[in-house]
Amino acid sequence: MALWKTFGCLWVIGLCLVTSRGSPQVPSISDQSFIDQCVKAHNDFRSRVSPSAADMKYMTWDEALAKTAKAWTSNCVFKHNTCLSKANGCHPDFKFVGENIWLGGVGTFNASNAINAWYNEVRFYNFTGNSCSKVCGHYTQVVWANSYKIGCAITICPNLGARNTGLFACNYAPPGNYINAFPYRSGVSCSMCGGETCTENLCRNPERDKLKNYPDWKPIGKTPPQIACNQFCLVPVLLGIFFYSINHLVVI
Repeated sequence: MALWKTFGCLWVIGLCLVTSRGSPQVPSISDQSFIDQCVKAHNDFRSRVSPSAADMKYMTWDEALAKTAKAWTSNCVFKHNTCLSKANGCHPDFKFVGENIWLGGVGTFNASNAINAWYNEVRFYNFTGNSCSKVCGHYTQVVWANSYKIGCAITICPNLGARNTGLFACNYAPPGNYINAFPYRSGVSCSMCGGETCTENLCRNPERDKLKNYPDWKPIGKTPPQIACNQFCLVPVLLGIFFYSINHLVVI
């Protein structure tokens, strides 16, 4: 009986090993390549709006916004963060923040693809009338001139679709999408930067661009970290059980 139980356990673990193969891997909020992707995609889109923007600020990364995005996406609920309506609920320094969310298959995840999907809502936006023919709030937040800090995160959420479904979110500060307000002022690029430098059609300020650490920021919605175990981390577990079983084998 003990022998049967031993090999039954090994079979289950082996099955887990096989099914775990190919599980999608997503970047952490401290992954520099991921950070660069998110920041660059936003600034690239902001620099080429039409009509051109006279007051579009350059965006830089914000650790607290990224922590908030990660805490919320870890809940695997496809809706906006409940902290958005609470003063300083999403950030210790900014009273309110904005948010865009995206849900889709990740495979090999590239943040630029999700951000591109938001920007593509431009086809539903009319700048002259400041109106949307369909959903375009993600686009207007991406190009909101006064939003200059960003933090993003992605979490794998099988409960929201297939095994490789990812929930991606970006938080923005200050927030955009104020009712009846235009996302930016049209005009010659950087002509309303107020003395700031102009980089690729965007207004830059060294003080505003500074990165800040938030080691004590504990956003709401955080769940215990999920340990993703692939075939490689299962190998020592499988071998450990096997050798333990050999050394303690009793046949009944």
